[in-house]
Amino acid sequence: MFRDFLTRLTQPQPEPLADEDARLALTALLVRIARSDNDYADTEMARIDRILAKRYGLGPFEAAALRARAEDLEAEAPDTVRFTRAIKDAVPYEDRRAVVEALWSVALADGARAEEEDALLRLVVSLLGVNDRDSALARQKAARG
Repeated sequence: MFRDFLTRLTQPQPEPLADEDARLALTALLVRIARSDNDYADTEMARIDRILAKRYGLGPFEAAALRARAEDLEAEAPDTVRFTRAIKDAVPYEDRRAVVEALWSVALADGARAEEEDALLRLVVSLLGVNDRDSALARQKAARG
């Protein structure tokens, strides 16, 4: 279903993503973080929906539909390294920095910091090219919010 999208995303030099494709790829990354501890909790799904609604101005049904599409994409996406590097090459830094805050928000949504989520987040932040300082600030902001 997403083969063409993933092929374009993982080209050696991908084109910048159209807004809709960027939304889908970034949402799939949120889903990947939420699933990383093998406990994809309702609170994490609800957090993803709220992030999508706020970030993209979506209603609750639209946000849930985008998350559902992203869940399918995440399941088909290549390993995290290639997938995240492809996003880095196709999405501007400011958007990636905002995504790191959203990733931390999802990881913290269930009230527990699982080792798997922490490890994957450290890898993803590095692969997205977001520096440690911006990641720490994003984590602190997500923890407060």
